[in-house]
Amino acid sequence: MTKTTEPSGADGTEGEALSFDLTSRPWIGVLRCDGAQNELSLRQVFAQADDLRCVVGELATQEFSLLRLLLAVAHDALDGPGDIEEWAELWEEPDCFAPVEAYLEEQRDRFDLLHPVTPFGQTAGLRTARDEVFSLNRIVADVPTGEPFFSARMPDVRRLTFAEAARWVVHVHAYDTSGIKSGMVGDDRVKGGKVYPLGTGWAGGLGGVLVEGATLRETLLLNLVAADTEQLDFSPDDRPSWRREPRGPGSDGRTATGPRDMYTWQSRRVRLHHDADGVHGVVLGYGDPLVSRNMHRGEPMTPWRRSPAQEKKLGQSPVYLPLEHDPARAAWRGIAALLADRSEDTGDADGPPRLRPLLLEWIARLVTERHLPRQFLVRTRTVGVRYGTQQSVVDEVVDDRLEMPVVLLHKQDPAYATQAIAAAEDADRAVRALGDLAADLARATGSEQEGPKATARAEGFDALDHPYREWLSGMATAPDPFEHRHTWQRHVRQTVGRSGDRLIAAAGDAAWEGRIHTDNKGGTHWLNAGLADVWFRGRLARALGNPDSPDAPRSSDTPDTPDTPGPDGQAITSADDGPHGPEPTGPPGTEQAATTPEAHV
Repeated sequence: MTKTTEPSGADGTEGEALSFDLTSRPWIGVLRCDGAQNELSLRQVFAQADDLRCVVGELATQEFSLLRLLLAVAHDALDGPGDIEEWAELWEEPDCFAPVEAYLEEQRDRFDLLHPVTPFGQTAGLRTARDEVFSLNRIVADVPTGEPFFSARMPDVRRLTFAEAARWVVHVHAYDTSGIKSGMVGDDRVKGGKVYPLGTGWAGGLGGVLVEGATLRETLLLNLVAADTEQLDFSPDDRPSWRREPRGPGSDGRTATGPRDMYTWQSRRVRLHHDADGVHGVVLGYGDPLVSRNMHRGEPMTPWRRSPAQEKKLGQSPVYLPLEHDPARAAWRGIAALLADRSEDTGDADGPPRLRPLLLEWIARLVTERHLPRQFLVRTRTVGVRYGTQQSVVDEVVDDRLEMPVVLLHKQDPAYATQAIAAAEDADRAVRALGDLAADLARATGSEQEGPKATARAEGFDALDHPYREWLSGMATAPDPFEHRHTWQRHVRQTVGRSGDRLIAAAGDAAWEGRIHTDNKGGTHWLNAGLADVWFRGRLARALGNPDSPDAPRSSDTPDTPDTPGPDGQAITSADDGPHGPEPTGPPGTEQAATTPEAHV
């Protein structure tokens, strides 16, 4: 912490004030379609969007927050799209972002990072009672507190270029940690020089979801949700932060008015300290808190979950909260949260337990109304943060992509989505059986079970990760989603079966000799590797059924025929085609059935 004063001129002397105009100065990292990386200004990003692959940043969360800023600019500059027909015109018009140029010129003063009165994303004159200026570590999220050796900026950040500082200003509003922060002069929330925790930045509480196209132009348009989208509230007062009056310290307690407001929500009060060579310090305090409860009609870029605890506490139903990403689960394992249709009948009059992102509802509408072809592939990207220690530190950043055909979102033909979700459940049940095998083998030797079980499950999901993604992409050309799922079940049966073989082969003599085991119902067994193998094959058959049978079910249900008693005293089934079935002839989705059933679509 240091004290400093601002220079009055461009070189630290009296004279012309410093300026860094984000509309014309390069500051947003991009990847071009030819593989080159550059920094571009806001004007250049929109003018060259068709030649750019994506936005790139220091962290996935920075890329997500920058894309949301670009979406706010596009929504505001185009004042729309108002409806799906207007969106279709933008999709077909190569120069659809032409109005952005004049818009940015009109808003130019509000995009000056160093403006003396309205600096971008900041509060002019922000100060603590003791005029403290803090290290830039407070806004640079890739410097873990107490873990400097895991950062390229060891041990702290002493200086940033203006371009870097601008990116981190956008990021800090979206993802800053919670915890006790310094109190700002003029903030009525200050107690003893501090403001007590008010939560993370707005995006930090989301399970962020965006849809990526082949170019940045496609990505921006696909995420540009039309104002007439059902269940999405667009207020006439919805506008981004730079079209609102500059805010001083503290907050007036207002809530968000819609997506443009949420994409640029000012959750912090920031002031950069700089000289002619760059930024060397920062003042950071709390800005506008935003309660996430039941904001699902205004925030389209996250899934939502019912909260029984909040419903009980508030005496109202339903109450929806953002569904955050689990760093331990790949995106495909949580595909139900992305594909589950809001209109599905769950039997609960108050609403379904989960809502998929309104962004994906929008994509579903584009497919259903035939503005996108059924074979069109999009990459659904999931971005989020797992905070630790009362949300005061960042533990993990979640970043995953799942390429899938838009037919999975077709409202009038849900069979593809249903089978994609069921296939992920197939994998989950099969891997659970593999974990149980590892636990049984450990139990047969008298060893600790949870460690081997967790390791086996992790290896099982790793083995199925790439095949599931490839199988999911193959749905774009699959004539029958049910047979496509049976192809997946055969692959899972073979892959997990071989993993089980390796566990048994490595179990050792002690596991083959075994020991007495008492099940949950008081029965006793001489548990050894042989019996563990029988139980495993039965569980695998119960998890997957026999997809090669002509009577295989055309639903997510699997047969459960009692046969051999399992370790818990309940019956399990035996595999009808042996432990593995036939060797696969290629990756999942490439095998051909002997007879092709009538196409489902």
